[in-house]
Amino acid sequence: MAIKSYRVPTVLSSDELKDKAFCRASKIAINGASALDSKKKTSIAKIAASGDIVKDSLTEYINRFPRIEKDDDFFPELIDLVIGIDQYKKSLGAINWAAKKIEKIKIESLRNVRRSKDIFAINCIRNSFYGRMSSVIDQVEKDLLFLRESKNKFRVMPFIDPKIATVVVAGFPNVGKSRLVTYLSTAAPEVAPYPFTTKGIVVGHIEDGWKKFQVIDTPGLLDREFEDRNNIEKQAVLALRYLTHVILFVLDPSETCGYSIEKQETLLKSVINGFKNVPVITAESKNDILVRKNGNINFSAETGSNLEKLRDAILAELRKVKFEDIEIER
Repeated sequence: MAIKSYRVPTVLSSDELKDKAFCRASKIAINGASALDSKKKTSIAKIAASGDIVKDSLTEYINRFPRIEKDDDFFPELIDLVIGIDQYKKSLGAINWAAKKIEKIKIESLRNVRRSKDIFAINCIRNSFYGRMSSVIDQVEKDLLFLRESKNKFRVMPFIDPKIATVVVAGFPNVGKSRLVTYLSTAAPEVAPYPFTTKGIVVGHIEDGWKKFQVIDTPGLLDREFEDRNNIEKQAVLALRYLTHVILFVLDPSETCGYSIEKQETLLKSVINGFKNVPVITAESKNDILVRKNGNINFSAETGSNLEKLRDAILAELRKVKFEDIEIER
């Protein structure tokens, strides 16, 4: 199953947008019954074509860039971390204003051309339209460039659906998380760079009959205590709390990961404290090396031992998730 990503359009700069519109208009020539009729019909077509090209392009940006839903907590937090939510809203608002303004100027100019009975006046109206439209486009130049940069950031972000029950895998590096996520996923999980992780977030899916759940590993976020993270990473952890319905914390009791079991269990307590009201499944890896008798599920990604048992335990918790019942301690 392929991971969806945010599909956003290519954003033209102000100069590129004007060139596209005026290039199209320059190719239009319509013969009429007289010189005045030809000028009027040609000018009407030029104004309509150039205005529609710009308005439609701007409207496409508004419609195809991801929307921020009122009932969504995770996505606004993510946008704020990756792009900057205030500027994102401002730029989309500015583009929306420009699209409406250009449509208004176009309608006004077309009306004036239709009423005119003078070739010189028609030329003045058309040129005035071009100038006014160009001025509007120039006013949102910075917003167009901001959205162009935002597009590049959206392209590398896998689509994470906040309306799908999600298990987040935590634990120190080298404890077996990556192989476990690969095993749990119905297809090869996608690794995509997020600016607040050190190695890139890993997103996969678990299928349970007709249902689908998400499984996510976040290297660089939940592999050390909250106090040891920088401000951006702390914000990212807080954002992740809105998305997390179940946590799978992996311990390596053999300590071949390079971290003592005491240090791993301290991190476990830190994660539990940071994700209150979120159920935590504690599993112990590498049971082909060492097994502790403490009630935790033990498994081996190397031999496959107890992987199905662990998967069943995860699915049992995910099936309990009811979105209207979810409460996040903010």
